[in-house]
Amino acid sequence: MGRKKREEIESSDVIGLKYFDKLSPLFERLHEVGCDRDQAGNRNLHMDQYCMLMLLFLFNPIVTSLRALQQASELKKVQRKLGCLRASLGSLSEATDVFDPERLQEIIGELAEQLKPIQNVGQGHVDHVLTAVDGTIVKTLSTIVEATYLKNSHGEPIHGWRFHGHFDIDRYVPTRMDVTGGANAGKSNEKNVLRKVLEPDHCYVMDRYYAQFRLFNDIADIGSSYVCRIRDNSNLTNVQQENAVSDKAKKAGVLSDIVVKMGAKSRAAAKPNHLIRVILVKTTPRKNRGKGAGNKGAPESDGILRIATNLLDVPAEVIAEIYRQRWTIETFFKFFKHILGCRHLLSQDPVGIEIQVYCAIIACMLISLWTGRKPTLRTYEMICFYFTGLADEEELLAHISKLKPHDA
Repeated sequence: MGRKKREEIESSDVIGLKYFDKLSPLFERLHEVGCDRDQAGNRNLHMDQYCMLMLLFLFNPIVTSLRALQQASELKKVQRKLGCLRASLGSLSEATDVFDPERLQEIIGELAEQLKPIQNVGQGHVDHVLTAVDGTIVKTLSTIVEATYLKNSHGEPIHGWRFHGHFDIDRYVPTRMDVTGGANAGKSNEKNVLRKVLEPDHCYVMDRYYAQFRLFNDIADIGSSYVCRIRDNSNLTNVQQENAVSDKAKKAGVLSDIVVKMGAKSRAAAKPNHLIRVILVKTTPRKNRGKGAGNKGAPESDGILRIATNLLDVPAEVIAEIYRQRWTIETFFKFFKHILGCRHLLSQDPVGIEIQVYCAIIACMLISLWTGRKPTLRTYEMICFYFTGLADEEELLAHISKLKPHDA
């Protein structure tokens, strides 16, 4: 059978471009990025225009591929609103060689400052920015046969890409995403990637894979804090202090609150350079259900969460709630991959993937700025309905006005 003929994108398929007028000033600073290589001065596609086209891809489900994006750039309406000329497939592909994705971090930082918190998990007890961190894989291949032939620009086989995310819990938006190879080892190891981008005044909320004394030391040394689940078999026998558990903490499931000295006696390098507080919280026990029982990668649990932190004075129930909010990044990754189109990568080059990822983060922030609420599937769908003409502006605004506050 021959390949199914793709549908042509018509001008009527692209609605709501007036909202892109507000984005132009945001990206203006990127116009000359990469132009130092353009000695002839004949570049037709600039980085600001490329990013606008990327946002068009993210918000318009009709635009599903790089070729569709190229076709959309031929429309006069798109050219007028996005301020770009017709883009060839070659120039869209070349973008990964000349544009600098790190420049988008400036814009993400500015948008983050405009976003107001929609919840306050720390309840005034934690001054640091609550930042959930985790990694996820985006697979790029559907068969082993494809893996044999598909290579990156360095001639290495591509099996998938690992996204290392930072998620602002109170603002409910992603703030950083680093892209590495799919293997969770070496430079791509999640702990090593996090170690390189640590910032002061953050409270890093992590699952037990990140439980490493060296990482804990790095976080504390840079002037930040951590809330991290540790393994069930962690040695908690060297108790330095036992704190009383309040009635409020007991209602939150807190069983014990201790300060311990941890680390192997024979390995000085593996010891933490500070005391660690461990909160024990009751949870549902989990047994390994074996093959075919779903989520085989999740380890067993004895029904007690052991949460380590260097926040020694924060109420135990607040620490428990901070760790519970770690799941917000899991929810976001599902939204990120399945909803914003990042499961379909327009490029197999790390630079192109980073640009798409950062534009997706900007898209999440724009949804939050437009609505004052966290990005959700229903709101994203409504925005897409508007951009494809299935919903008018009045219906979109009516949907936004009905959204409940995050904590409602």
